[in-house]
Amino acid sequence: MATPNADSFAIGDRRLSSRLFMGTGGYPNQQVLLDSLAAAEPSLVTVAIRRISLEGYAESLIDLLGERYTLLPNTAGCATVRDAVLTAELAREALETNLVKLEIIGDRETLYPDVEQLLRGTEELVRKGFTVLPYVNDDPVTCRKLADVGAAAVMPLGSPIGTGLGIVNPYAIERIVATSPVPVILDAGIGTASDAALAMELGCDGVLLNTAVAKAQDPQRMAAAMRLAVLGGREARLAGRIPKQTQASPSSPQLGLIGG
Repeated sequence: MATPNADSFAIGDRRLSSRLFMGTGGYPNQQVLLDSLAAAEPSLVTVAIRRISLEGYAESLIDLLGERYTLLPNTAGCATVRDAVLTAELAREALETNLVKLEIIGDRETLYPDVEQLLRGTEELVRKGFTVLPYVNDDPVTCRKLADVGAAAVMPLGSPIGTGLGIVNPYAIERIVATSPVPVILDAGIGTASDAALAMELGCDGVLLNTAVAKAQDPQRMAAAMRLAVLGGREARLAGRIPKQTQASPSSPQLGLIGG
């Protein structure tokens, strides 16, 4: 199996060695989070700027993570372009990064994105010099429009945030992969390792997950499983699966059998 470094990929001007991204919310305690990240070996770690302290005091989350991982600040909790842009600018100043995962939520029950504001927010942040990774619904048209206004990657949901339903519309994800000119990172809805593997088999460039690990009975073990699932799914994609067919096909030749 290829190592992560042998199959690196780029988002904007950053080359990433792992195709697994991890969130930081909802863990039982800070040590479980750190142990889970160590087991997962993600290339990016997301932090919700509106929900954590940005102070760099000793043992703060930012202080601990910033020394070990590349941070991907996100605009979770924002419902308007204005709030999202202000949050991104705060993150850039505090963390000295142009990376931002753009979330602009249009519905508080489903946590689905507001597509109109997402497009406007992406365009504005790109103008301001950000490398923008927008969280978006599983719509190929919207994903192409986001790429057209400068998104460095698109992050379609597999299913609503935190549900663990997996990828409810694999066809839509395949279409996004087939038509997107920028990397596709499956985001939201992952419940277990097979979901992450499927995302990679469908052709996604990476997977971002959080709740599936944070709320698992054994987060560290699930984190390790996710790392392996992303690697295995990617290898299966590169290897090429056999065609599906409706009739059985024997794996051994039928001619020359004993007693035949």
